[in-house]
Amino acid sequence: MIVCVYCTAVADTHAAWSDVFRLFTGESSQSTSSALTNSEMINGLKEALSNGTQSAINNLGRTDGFFKNPKVRIPMPESLEKVEKALRKLKQDKTADEFILSMNRAAEQAVPEAASIFSDTIRSMSFDNAKSILQGPDDAATQYFRRSSKDRLTEKMLPIVKTSTSAVGITAKYKHMLDKMGPLSSLVDTKSLDIDQYITNKALDGLFKMVAEEEKLIRNDPAARTTTLLKKVFGT
Repeated sequence: MIVCVYCTAVADTHAAWSDVFRLFTGESSQSTSSALTNSEMINGLKEALSNGTQSAINNLGRTDGFFKNPKVRIPMPESLEKVEKALRKLKQDKTADEFILSMNRAAEQAVPEAASIFSDTIRSMSFDNAKSILQGPDDAATQYFRRSSKDRLTEKMLPIVKTSTSAVGITAKYKHMLDKMGPLSSLVDTKSLDIDQYITNKALDGLFKMVAEEEKLIRNDPAARTTTLLKKVFGT
């Protein structure tokens, strides 16, 4: 997990990242090139991404990791927004809140499954991949993860979500929520909603969002570079 500490002097972090890119493209000075090998550069990037992804997973894969983080909190599915609104008008806030909580709990339990897939993706990253990431925007690595691992993440996390939703009784909560609606529940299209898939998709969206924040932090904040190699590659 990335540990941020306060520094007495803050370097020009954008320049530091640019220096690394110049090393990849062969535009650096002889002294800089000799001080930092291609192996150190790619290993430094992999270490940074490994730290960032693990931090995101640690933060989300714990109790309230999703539920109490407004950036990633999983809301009521769009197809059930009218149900939520009606329940709250009927003073049945607790019923709606319990259902929302159960979805977030399922996501929190599933996210740790992403660790091994992120590790595999980072391990298999080529020099060209690394160069493209360094040349790209602040979320270039996150985009790379999304392209290369989203399908595998879905495949890995969906069964955990299904197990979690069963354990927390989300189906029973869903039925209870509709029962509270009375005759109005007949107006809800319950067949088109796959709650397990919805939770998995939202969990992945939240995970990628937090990975992007960690990536931006490593690019721009010297305090996030906590090892000798990271400081050597990205600057101090």
